Amino acid sequence: MTAHSGSCLCGAVKFRINGAFEGFFLCHCSRCRQSSGSAHASNLFSPDGTIDWVSGRENVKVYRLPDTRFGKSFCSTCGCALPRESASGTGLVVPAGCLTTPVAMKPNAHIFTASRADWDHDLETVPSFDELP
Repeated sequence: MTAHSGSCLCGAVKFRINGAFEGFFLCHCSRCRQSSGSAHASNLFSPDGTIDWVSGRENVKVYRLPDTRFGKSFCSTCGCALPRESASGTGLVVPAGCLTTPVAMKPNAHIFTASRADWDHDLETVPSFDELP
């Protein structure tokens, strides 16, 4: 069985994901952009995955936007995005950035691109630096 580990930014929450990832999507919908504060959310999906909370389970908060499928789990101390059960209750949604183990798969697709931010185009032409310029 495939397993991945991760944590929040402050280290209060540590977890282990058991189960394979079957999807990896970069979601540009307005809710994911607002929630992440970025161009998109980067979420992995595991239809049969489970979460083992190694530490800090009491710091995990879940927000579900009423009358939608949108939800977000996060650390109540540092605000870092954390894994959660999918809205359907079958499987997991795992923010790729909270994992501390390598993920072998590449994203399957950009989704909800009609909602893409007006500044989120041709970003490969923007200068790139290994560190703060």
